[in-house]
Amino acid sequence: MNIEHESNSNKGRFYYEVDGVQKANMTYSKAGSDKLIIDHTEVDESLQGEGIGYKLVEASVNYAREQHIKIVPLCPFAAAVFKKKSEYSDVLV
Repeated sequence: MNIEHESNSNKGRFYYEVDGVQKANMTYSKAGSDKLIIDHTEVDESLQGEGIGYKLVEASVNYAREQHIKIVPLCPFAAAVFKKKSEYSDVLV
């Protein structure tokens, strides 16, 4: 499974495609140069229960670690994942 990432100066997203069709998406906004705010996560019904949402959060955590930035998980799904995964606490604000 390959989670893609794209960003511009203020916003970005991690997403997953199947045959060129976006099936899962997690969006964020940048808050200054050292934080990103996860604001929405959506997974197509056909992929529900396959852990794709977790993979999106994991991709954001890896990105935050690489960029030496912190995450504010405002999205309820992302916030729940951060509560379950204590190993991600190093990137939380």
